[in-house]
Amino acid sequence: MKRAIGLILAGIAAFLLGSGAKCENSPSSEKTMPDIRITIGDKTFSATLENTPAAAEFAKKLPLTLRMNELNGNEKYIGLSEKLPAAPSCPGKIRSGELMLYGRSTLVLFYESFPTSYSYTRIGKITDIRRLKEAVGQESVTVTFETMQNKR
Repeated sequence: MKRAIGLILAGIAAFLLGSGAKCENSPSSEKTMPDIRITIGDKTFSATLENTPAAAEFAKKLPLTLRMNELNGNEKYIGLSEKLPAAPSCPGKIRSGELMLYGRSTLVLFYESFPTSYSYTRIGKITDIRRLKEAVGQESVTVTFETMQNKR
């Protein structure tokens, strides 16, 4: 019985490694990323950046003030003028406050949680999403992204 369970687990591990599946909880390297401040109207949010090449390139472009468009009652998006490095994966579920890259040049800020079959590259996440939905409203909105002095 133990041998059968071991073979099943080994088969699952081989499938996952061979399929190129990405583990969402993989440890990241030791490089620290700056925290960022996101300002929407008179509300300010702190966010942590992922330790990814896309997030690192995004941070280099800050400060940025962007007019983000409304889509689907759950996200704000903008096409960036420059492409960022992409490593998309399907998260299965989007969580409110996530900042992601769709394709290589569409920045998306999600303000509602929902299941998804789309793939995104993670950029960062707002640490406290209270008032986020209220701040973004139902129309296009101007959003400022800037780095903070503190490192995580």
